[in-house]
Amino acid sequence: MSTVAPANKLSGLARTLIQEKLLSEVEANAIQAQANAASSLFITRLIQSKKLSALVIAETSAKAFGFPYFNLDAFNPDYLPPKKIDEKLMLSNRVLALQVRNNVLYVAISDPTNLHALDSVQFQMGMSLSPVVVEDDKLGRWIDKLIEASDTSMKSLDLGNDDYDLGGDDIEQEDVAQTQEVDDAPVVKFLNKMLLDAINMGASDLHFEPYEKFYRVRYRVDGILREITQPPLAIKDKLASRIKVISSMDISEKRIPQDGRMKLVLSKTRTIDFRVSTLPLINGEKIVMRILDPSSATLGIEALGYEPAQKEALLSAVSRPYGLVLVTGPTGSGKTVSLYTCLNILNNPGVNIATAEDPCEIPLAGINQVNVNDKQGLTFAAALKSFLRQDPDIIMIGEIRDLETADMAIKAASTGHMVLSTLHTNDAPSTLTRLLNMGVAPFNIASAVSLITAQRLARRLCKSCKVPMNDVPNEALLGVGFTEADLDGSWQLYGPKEGGCEMCNNGYKGRVGIYQVMPITDAISRIIMKSGTAHDIADQAKIEGVKDLRQSGLIKVMQGLTSIEEVEACTNE
Repeated sequence: MSTVAPANKLSGLARTLIQEKLLSEVEANAIQAQANAASSLFITRLIQSKKLSALVIAETSAKAFGFPYFNLDAFNPDYLPPKKIDEKLMLSNRVLALQVRNNVLYVAISDPTNLHALDSVQFQMGMSLSPVVVEDDKLGRWIDKLIEASDTSMKSLDLGNDDYDLGGDDIEQEDVAQTQEVDDAPVVKFLNKMLLDAINMGASDLHFEPYEKFYRVRYRVDGILREITQPPLAIKDKLASRIKVISSMDISEKRIPQDGRMKLVLSKTRTIDFRVSTLPLINGEKIVMRILDPSSATLGIEALGYEPAQKEALLSAVSRPYGLVLVTGPTGSGKTVSLYTCLNILNNPGVNIATAEDPCEIPLAGINQVNVNDKQGLTFAAALKSFLRQDPDIIMIGEIRDLETADMAIKAASTGHMVLSTLHTNDAPSTLTRLLNMGVAPFNIASAVSLITAQRLARRLCKSCKVPMNDVPNEALLGVGFTEADLDGSWQLYGPKEGGCEMCNNGYKGRVGIYQVMPITDAISRIIMKSGTAHDIADQAKIEGVKDLRQSGLIKVMQGLTSIEEVEACTNE
């Protein structure tokens, strides 16, 4: 909508200057006609005519309309609010957001009679306004500086190209208009570059985080978060909107968390999926994107880092026609990849496999995958009940969270089904006591559970720059957990090179799994039946030769795959 007064109609500012005898009516009409012809504002044309200075106009307007006068030369840019007025609105109406205090937005304007501009700002920003009158020439310089800074910051980023397909799993036709609204070229290229860089660096997650005075992007690489860049704060809303549109989320909803999914088609043979989560913060929406690479599920069990005896025990357990196999560990310890690797081994045309996940992370051909939805009543337990009516051979449950799901899983495992699932516990023995604490009967646990594997992911030493460590005393090695028999001089201790090399991140590249694989033997079953403690179970497992997480980690140290510091960090209970 145009803010220029129609022909033969003077603006409120023009009439005020005439009343104050600073401008004649003839001069005002002539300047107004020139402004109309040039599609500009009256005040802009008046200053260009040099009949009045910007300072005189500002002081007169402030006095006439009862607004405070403010000298922009004294303003500290650190006080600028993170949310800017739309650039087109700033330019066309000469208005600038200065500061937010007690949910009141202080707005700089050179023509306080431009009520349309104030109404538009109030509508966009959604808060009460308190106008202050400023000199028009200084206001123009501030607006130009802000817009130029935003453009320069985006142009300074090496955005690369984006000759690949990026989109949601099923973007509807009605989303096209929304996509066009946020399809700002620099933002699109920036997002594409961030995604490609994250994949090339081997990151597992991307974090887009808004703060009061800056915006940052971090990648989680080998389990450690690293700050990658600080793009201009002005792009945070456009970037959030872009991600939400292609992830099939509600672009207008900014008050509640949302979950979505998108995919990046790199070539005809490789597609990367992303699980997207938004979280409303006090300064905007934080967005975390989990990279779900389907190729990670097809690496094979040899690539996961199981020791030969551990691999044999796991394969023996999942190859049985029935039983419950549990994978435990904290978030980000690789449980999902382990489960999918087992499913890949079992996946053949002769078996019916069904999974219930929250959400399904990696699509696998030949496996019936269900996304649980608690809001709609499709819980893990409800999905499992439905599975049992569908003649399954193998069932995978994303996580056992409650007694109902645990009971259903154990019932399925006891009636001729192979069931795989996860639990959040520290180690294998404590998993059994966790099931007891949930309320599962000891007899059911002892008869249904066939194997538990606990796992962690340790950073792998860089093959190109790892350095021998020959000055570590035996006492220190014994204190970590090595035995006297281990210190026979047949292996070399390695550590990370300080600063690393061009091939790695501070001496580490990639990760290796550390596992505790505990089959449920008759002796352990008897301890469970007697409601024994996790310590009792751990002692019996040790007698049977089951290595705990620390011992398994030290084997990786002896193999030169990781460092003592990493093993201590991963297995420090």
